[in-house]
Amino acid sequence: MNMKIAFVGKGGSGKTTLSSLFIRHLAANEAAVIAVDADINQHLGAALGLDETQTAELPAMGAHLPLIKEYLRGSNPRIASPDSMIKTTPPGEGSQLLRVDEDNPIYDACARTVRLDDGDIRLMATGPFTESDLGVACYHSKVGAVELCLNHLVDGLDEYVVVDMTAGSDSFASGMFTRFDMTFLVAEPTRKGVSVYRQYKEYARDFGVSLKVVGNKVQGQDDVDFLREEVGDDLLITVGHSDWVRAMEKGRPRPFELLEADNRMSLQALQNAADDSYDHRDWDRYTRQMVHFHLRNAESWGNAKTGVDLAAQVDPAFVLRERVAEVGAPLPA
Repeated sequence: MNMKIAFVGKGGSGKTTLSSLFIRHLAANEAAVIAVDADINQHLGAALGLDETQTAELPAMGAHLPLIKEYLRGSNPRIASPDSMIKTTPPGEGSQLLRVDEDNPIYDACARTVRLDDGDIRLMATGPFTESDLGVACYHSKVGAVELCLNHLVDGLDEYVVVDMTAGSDSFASGMFTRFDMTFLVAEPTRKGVSVYRQYKEYARDFGVSLKVVGNKVQGQDDVDFLREEVGDDLLITVGHSDWVRAMEKGRPRPFELLEADNRMSLQALQNAADDSYDHRDWDRYTRQMVHFHLRNAESWGNAKTGVDLAAQVDPAFVLRERVAEVGAPLPA
């Protein structure tokens, strides 16, 4: 199964650390993984063991947006030019779709292989918010390449896409929050820690988003009780101090097999929860939501920017769903 999983939470909650641990866990279970750093502060590479030079050399997906658009457009007759594609452009008949465990020009340009203790994963990054962006650009334009790729991603066996999202509730500025099978919200046992949870819960209420809370930096039963009172049954697991994580954060990584047993069990609980959500997929709703946000973006700014009626890009007969096809071939509806 292919699972698209997001880690969200307020800044400093530990979402990047937990997403990196989850990625390591999946690699140890021999799953194919694409990790995406979609946070304005690019720290996922370092959490996966890259040094500063390697992290700085990660290609920015936003810098390759023309290539991404050209590839995904495929032979879709509803898209006259890749220049008319925006971050929410949905696939249709003739679109070139993506699979996790394949080679394609987008991965060649934007992904880099990271060797972990128990296997290799692909890492992609939106790119940092640079000095040239100050005062003239919105960070949500940076993550547009991620949203476009997620809109064109289809399934394969035992494949996962794990996205470390931007901090807080900023991801609701686009429709990307509906692109995931499971969203893990990392919350500390504090009032500020659960405030982002309440925002997510409210915003996601009408979109069928699967949301589970990971309590982090938990020091005792009182912290567990507090989180349970605040988030109820959405609390999936809690995580406390980890000597393994502390060593990693000091730049002294230990073999992943030495991660504490209770933390390994917690990571397995995350995978089980994500895998269980697979049976509840509603591909029709998933596609409708994609179209919904595309039409909203088209009306609010996209038509004016491109000079094209972007509503015409919607293929009413197309539903993105599980299907079998030759790798690299456009998939029919």
